[in-house]
Amino acid sequence: MGGENEEGEMMLVQRISGIYERISKLGSLSPSEEVDGLFTELVHLCIPVVAIEVCELSPEVQAMRTKLIKLCGEAEGLLECHYSDLLASFDNPLDHLELFPYYNNYVKLSQLEYTLLARHAPAPARVAFVGSGPLPLSSIVLAARHVPASAQIDNYDVDAAANERARRLVRGDGGVPGGARLEFHTADVMDVTLALRGYDVVFLAALVGVEREEKARVVEHLARHMAPGAVLVARSAHGARAFLYPVVDPAEDLKGFEVLTVHHPADEVINSVIVARKPTHGGVHPPAPAVLRPCKRCGMVQGFHHLGHESII
Repeated sequence: MGGENEEGEMMLVQRISGIYERISKLGSLSPSEEVDGLFTELVHLCIPVVAIEVCELSPEVQAMRTKLIKLCGEAEGLLECHYSDLLASFDNPLDHLELFPYYNNYVKLSQLEYTLLARHAPAPARVAFVGSGPLPLSSIVLAARHVPASAQIDNYDVDAAANERARRLVRGDGGVPGGARLEFHTADVMDVTLALRGYDVVFLAALVGVEREEKARVVEHLARHMAPGAVLVARSAHGARAFLYPVVDPAEDLKGFEVLTVHHPADEVINSVIVARKPTHGGVHPPAPAVLRPCKRCGMVQGFHHLGHESII
């Protein structure tokens, strides 16, 4: 069985590499029939639960993967800009969010994140979302469906144009009808310090820090400046989905936080979700978090604790 699995992994990597070569030769990643077709093919390849450890792949494949993730991020940004402009053309943009082809994925991801968060923290009054982009669906869904209407969600993005697009969707006083208030700040989170102490929860978008070292610096900054007891919700990827988004290793990349939960979806929700808390004491001695991970040998999902002890989830 091991040989068959390795052969299957090699074939998968070869197919992904082929799509990367085709994408990298495109003159533009703006939405088009060709661009949409290639990325749809890529996503369909990566979504099935495949027991592949990207950290064990060759340096050449690792380099290709990093470049592919950056291309995915660029294409995702252009797609969001396109639909943000389209939605802004309506009198009530928030009434037409379903026009975005992946809106239901955001709804499901937001439901997953808030369900996991609610197991470990009370309803937040102040939330930060880092890396909100031109189409801040995560924050909009969070405001409309999950956090209290009295809450405030501060969105941070380094791109002023992205924030301007986002503001056009949430008009007036920034409130989502029946939901929380949204604010948009143009800033690199690495330059945000005192404000971070005011948040109960900080959401970290998957594409904030594509390179592992960059992600680690962001997490270290958050650990230094978030309030003790505040919760971090970080998006990651697992298995073949790690060719679409960066991986956050709970054991290595979240120093300064107690990891509470790691969840790897097996459906069309691509991102894994990690919930962690900044300790209220001086050191970090985390309880072993429940983890969902596909078993390499049998392909089934098994539960185990972060420190290696078996558990029932």
